[in-house]
Amino acid sequence: MVLALFLSGCTNDHRRPLPYDAWSLNFFAPDYMEVWIETADVVDINEHVFRGAGSGIPAIGYPRALSKDIPTEFRGKPRGWRENPGGKGRYVTGADLPRLIYVRWQSLAEPQTYEAYIEIPESIRKLMRSSEDVFCAFDGKVITEYRKLLIVGLAPEGIAKVWVKGPCLLATEVTRVQGTINPKGPYGGMSNGKHRPLSEESKAYIAKFGIPYGSW
Repeated sequence: MVLALFLSGCTNDHRRPLPYDAWSLNFFAPDYMEVWIETADVVDINEHVFRGAGSGIPAIGYPRALSKDIPTEFRGKPRGWRENPGGKGRYVTGADLPRLIYVRWQSLAEPQTYEAYIEIPESIRKLMRSSEDVFCAFDGKVITEYRKLLIVGLAPEGIAKVWVKGPCLLATEVTRVQGTINPKGPYGGMSNGKHRPLSEESKAYIAKFGIPYGSW
């Protein structure tokens, strides 16, 4: 059924080679609102399907990767989105520009399992093909760069928000999608309804401050 929905769309994109080797699909979650991505699948403008283009733990500010104890002060700020978000992911090798992204994830803060279909508009694909001269602080030079990074933020209540950016180009908002609860639950119903565990630090934060619903 998912594949049928993927392939049901059409596009008027011009089929021409990408001006770079590949674009990258990256994910992040707000502080303490931990996420486990079960799968992220991509359909490009040529209707080629790339399964497992993303999975696992996305980028997150807090808790820190090696943090084990509950801090005396919570420094993370989960409310709302960052001004210029980044993420963690991988390049979708062999794909043309994206038409549709399907992501299924566990929101460990609630816990709940969501899925979302994210359509990438033609205006964004045009932006991804366009170069821009920009001063890059990494090497202190003006360089020609492309927006080849798709950044997806995943938040409680099934919210998925998407930006496009370049390593030295600021993020441009693409879309915001309200996902739905996956009826099979975590791991496609293969775990007896059990989600991955939330870290003790995030658990303590949520017990004290709650989940800032409506801020994403």
